[in-house]
Amino acid sequence: MRPSKRAPDEMRAVTIERNVARYAEGSCLVKFGNTHVLCTASLEDKPPMWLRGQGRGWVTAEYSMLPRATHTRTRRESASGKQSGRTQEIQRLIGRSLRAVTNLAALGERQITVDCDVIQADGGTRTASITGAWVALHDCCKWMRGRSIIKDNPLKGSVAAVSCGIYKGRTVLDLDYDEDSAAETDANFVITGAGGIVEVQMTAENDTFDEKQLGEMLALAKAGVLNLTGLQQAAVA
Repeated sequence: MRPSKRAPDEMRAVTIERNVARYAEGSCLVKFGNTHVLCTASLEDKPPMWLRGQGRGWVTAEYSMLPRATHTRTRRESASGKQSGRTQEIQRLIGRSLRAVTNLAALGERQITVDCDVIQADGGTRTASITGAWVALHDCCKWMRGRSIIKDNPLKGSVAAVSCGIYKGRTVLDLDYDEDSAAETDANFVITGAGGIVEVQMTAENDTFDEKQLGEMLALAKAGVLNLTGLQQAAVA
């Protein structure tokens, strides 16, 4: 039995609430159970310096956790003067995931930055961030089109992410902290709404896994992302 009493293929309750930040061009509050992430998309009317003059834009992301997102207070990274390796790795993953479904040329020479701030963490913060970040990016692109800043929709599709793992010998979907901290294998799958795989992060923590278990985790992840895609589309409809 999972600590949460869920079935192996059962996700936590997921909700997506749009337009939660008054000043952002796109925003949403996404909740995967007790993991809550605020995602905001901000438009800049210029691309990064290294991309200027090339006729295309850029989508990037920043990720952070509030000091009391976890059981004990975590010192702000700004106070130490540098980001942790984990923070850098996650925000690069979010950026790659969003760019995988974005036509950068359609943005023109502009940049959209999606900030993902974890308000409360209970496992799966990166997968919740990616899922919510796409909704914020969608609304930012809609905001731009509504003001004739761009003509065509830059989004080629949707993208979402979910975790899977092996917990007490069973493959399970959408791990919370209790499972994640004790799992034999931990994996994150980033998949488009059309079923294309963008990225897979998978690590054996205490024991190896085999091809059969890999296939089981992929099947669970695809089903989970199909569910998340439906929630995303319902949110932006």
